[in-house]
Amino acid sequence: MSEHPGEPNKGPAAESLLPVDEHIEEGQDAEGRKVRHRGIYLLPNLFTTANLFAGFYSIVSAINGNLYVAAAAVFVAMVLDSLDGRVARLTNTQSAFGAEYDSLSDMVAFGLAPAILAFEWALSSMGKVGWMVAFVYVAGAALRLARFNTQIGKADKRFFIGLASPAAAGVVAGTVWAFSDFGIQGSNIASLVALLVAGAGMLMVSNVKYHSFKDLDLKGRVPFVAILVVVLVFAVVFSDPPRVLLLIFLAYAASGPVQYLLQWWRRKRVG
Repeated sequence: MSEHPGEPNKGPAAESLLPVDEHIEEGQDAEGRKVRHRGIYLLPNLFTTANLFAGFYSIVSAINGNLYVAAAAVFVAMVLDSLDGRVARLTNTQSAFGAEYDSLSDMVAFGLAPAILAFEWALSSMGKVGWMVAFVYVAGAALRLARFNTQIGKADKRFFIGLASPAAAGVVAGTVWAFSDFGIQGSNIASLVALLVAGAGMLMVSNVKYHSFKDLDLKGRVPFVAILVVVLVFAVVFSDPPRVLLLIFLAYAASGPVQYLLQWWRRKRVG
């Protein structure tokens, strides 16, 4: 039976009968020619999915009042987030799909999860001001991730412009974990927590530069003493995870403004 004249040819390539369509991504080969890739890379996206799950689990745990678990899940998400990008680069499996999926997962794990954790622990006692502060953090994380995506391939890889969302999440989650571990009620220091959460949100959208540590060569040879330093760092962190992790992320968050002020002071003296 022949097709009617003028009807478009609806072959298998034109329309899929599956409820979930195949992902097709356009790119360029080594010679600059346009090529089309079907499907997605499994390995890096498995880490990204685990990152997304850790963020979701943190939110559920915070709502249920399991603050320790919620805070720890944020730090687990950080480890997974650091792995997916490195795995993609080491195995040459980077893709536009993976980059977008990673950003959406980061929004859940480092945007929503820390804000809800801080709100459930301390900010809820401040009423409308509390949820407004939490929203400032969420909006800062969303804007930070959107700006980062537009600067890929253009900005200096040695630096982040603005505080990275995982580091901001480390400050917020570390604060909740460390202080609640001491038995301190968040409502008693709600104002301090609000300043910290809002400050982390504003640093994410600032123009303050932070070292990205992406120039570290993890594949090259290093002196033997380097592995001893790594062992020492692990020992210090696991000796008291809540306090040590909080101090590390607070120091990193403060390093940007301190460096900015030092550069401003030097320029003022020269001028």
